[in-house]
Amino acid sequence: MQRPNDRLVPRDAAERMTREELTALQLERLRATLRHAYENVPFYRRSFDAAGIRPDDCRTLADLARLPFTTKADLREHYPFGMFAVPDTRIRRLHASSGTTGTPTVVGYTDRDLDTWAEVVARSIRAAGGRPGDRIHVAYGYGLFTGGLGAHYGAERLGCTVIPASGGMTARQVRLIQDLQPQIIMVTPTYMLTLLDEFERQGVDPRSTSLTTGIFGAEPWTEEMRREIEERFAIDAVDIYGLSEIIGPGVAQECAETKDGLHIWEDHFYPEIVDPVTGEVLPEGSHGELVLTSLTKEAMPVVRYRTRDLTRLLPGTARPAFRRMERITGRSDDMIILRGVNLFPAQIEEIVLRTPGLAPHFQLRLTREGRMDHLTVRAEARPEATPEQRGAASGEVARQVKEGIGVTVTVEVVDGGTLERSVGKLKRIVDERGKR
Repeated sequence: MQRPNDRLVPRDAAERMTREELTALQLERLRATLRHAYENVPFYRRSFDAAGIRPDDCRTLADLARLPFTTKADLREHYPFGMFAVPDTRIRRLHASSGTTGTPTVVGYTDRDLDTWAEVVARSIRAAGGRPGDRIHVAYGYGLFTGGLGAHYGAERLGCTVIPASGGMTARQVRLIQDLQPQIIMVTPTYMLTLLDEFERQGVDPRSTSLTTGIFGAEPWTEEMRREIEERFAIDAVDIYGLSEIIGPGVAQECAETKDGLHIWEDHFYPEIVDPVTGEVLPEGSHGELVLTSLTKEAMPVVRYRTRDLTRLLPGTARPAFRRMERITGRSDDMIILRGVNLFPAQIEEIVLRTPGLAPHFQLRLTREGRMDHLTVRAEARPEATPEQRGAASGEVARQVKEGIGVTVTVEVVDGGTLERSVGKLKRIVDERGKR
């Protein structure tokens, strides 16, 4: 889709670098980051010493693979401030994960970190088609979650007008979009579909709004979901990627002109793909787990962080200097082994999305019946679905899972809005196998 008011904005200097210039910059920043982490974070000093490696031993980018990984468990073990590399007096903001599955992870930012964050998000919005003067409706949650404030300050840095809607109050969001006429919305893809349903419930054609671009992140989504959003809303739907442990949104961005994966802003974040089981670095183009190292963070440098996100790296296209990562297909820690069969939520999502009568909202509930694990797929019905259509949809999902994945599951079709949500995201997996 071509924006009628597309205005050219020069890319920043980093986006104009050659691959050779970027590689030299990465090595310079990597060596500085390793020294900073070793000298100021006791965890990294112990970790590097135990591996028999010092920061100056990293003479090439390939040498990074000799260093140990950092995991979420490491961050939780040093909760709240044990991973910080600067004095408290230099910390200007704190963010944290939700902590719904254990101790939250806390992230700190210096003034320079906040400036870097705003810059990479501004770059992301520009790559998505945003331009100075655009109005941006931010429906990510604000607060300790990095989505809302990350998008907010990045949009302002680009020169956009921000509508800080946050999450929730869906009917009011629809009214704000109609009245304030934003060109761009930044939101989770599942909440965008909730907004679409609300537009239609109110009798408003979603295709009639001022929106031209949706920037969606904070959870995996599929090409089927992209097609549904673009067709029902007449917008360009592009992906943004980030995680609080690294900085927040703005680590990588899909470009509007190609929509062929997310360009990683490699002048700030160095990516590797490793085997999820062995941890070995895989050849370029291989599918595996994304590992990220921060190159410019001051408050909390992160070395070889295991994201658990599954993807692969490809050459750059719209931004040639920066490699692309394919859209996240799932998480290594979300893989369900059900009676010997490996299953990912994304496989179920594809089936739900192409089943008439179902909304794109589902949840996987794992229980144990006797000695056997059992999976129940709970999917929300579309508002207009009749009881007959709901019954047919239940049978169709069960059939496709059996034929396509090879396991037998129970399917429950529930009313819209039934499934648990957190900060605009659905809780995909509920594991009750340990409960009595």
